[in-house]
Amino acid sequence: MSQLKIVTVIQARTGSTRLPHKVLMSLCGKPLLVRMVERVMSAQLAGTVVVATSTDKSDNTIEEICKAEGIECFRGELNDLLDRHYQTAKKYNADAVAKIPSDCPLIDPEIIDKVFKFYIDNIDKYDFVSNLHPATYPDGNDVEIMSLKTIETAWKEAERKLEREHTTPFIWENPEKFRIGNVLWETGFNYSAKHRWTIDYEEDYIFIRTVYEELYKKNPKFSINNILNLLKDKPFIYDINSRYIGKYWYENHLEELNQIDDYKKELKKS
Repeated sequence: MSQLKIVTVIQARTGSTRLPHKVLMSLCGKPLLVRMVERVMSAQLAGTVVVATSTDKSDNTIEEICKAEGIECFRGELNDLLDRHYQTAKKYNADAVAKIPSDCPLIDPEIIDKVFKFYIDNIDKYDFVSNLHPATYPDGNDVEIMSLKTIETAWKEAERKLEREHTTPFIWENPEKFRIGNVLWETGFNYSAKHRWTIDYEEDYIFIRTVYEELYKKNPKFSINNILNLLKDKPFIYDINSRYIGKYWYENHLEELNQIDDYKKELKKS
C-alpha cells in the first residue's frame, strides 16, 4: 500500500455567502488559503495536494495565488462540488481521494496522517474513512478519505442538490452501500461541540488570526495541543467566537432529513 496514490483536495472559492473572500484574508502575511495548504502539505501522507476551485471568474484570484505559490490548482463546477472533487481525482490519477475543506486553517497535520493511516491500514475493510461520524476532534479538523471507486459511485448516483454541493453526504448517508470507518480522538475527549476552529463569521477570522499571531512564528506547524494550551492560558481568545460554537453547515440538512423521515412515516400510515 506504500504505492497508493492519495490526492488531497482542498475545495475553495471566494463567494462564501456568510463571509465572502474568507480564504483570501491575511494570516501572518499570507492569504488564509496559503496557510491552510501549508498545514495540509505538512502531513506526511497527504500525497498530491490540490486546490480545487470553480471556473467562475470570481475565483480567478484563487488560481493566481496558487500559481504564485507553486500550488496545484484545478478548476471545475461552481456548485457541483462532487463533480469538481471527482474530476480533480481523475486528473491527478488518484487511487484514493481526500476532502479537506478550505475553512480549516488550524487543522493539525498529525490528525490528517492519523485518518489517512487508518484508511491505508484498513483499505480492505473500508470504502470511506473520516473523523466526523461521529466527530470528536475540535471543529475545524475535518478529514475525509475514500477510494476513487467510492467517489465515482457517488458521482454517478447522487441526485439531491445537497449531495452534489457538499461532495460526501451521499456516501456517509448510505452505510448499506459503503463500508464506512471513523477515527476517534485517542484522548477519549469529545471537543467537537466545545471548540470552533473553522471560519464562517468575522469573529471566527479574528479568533484564527489571533491564534496564528500567538503561535505561528514560534512553530509554523503548531499542533492541536499547542492551541488548547494557548486557550487555557488565554481564555479570552476562546471567547472571541464562542457564540458560534456548535453551528455547522449541515444544520439545515439535518432538518431536511427529519422532514423526509416524517414524510415517509406518514406515507406508511396512509
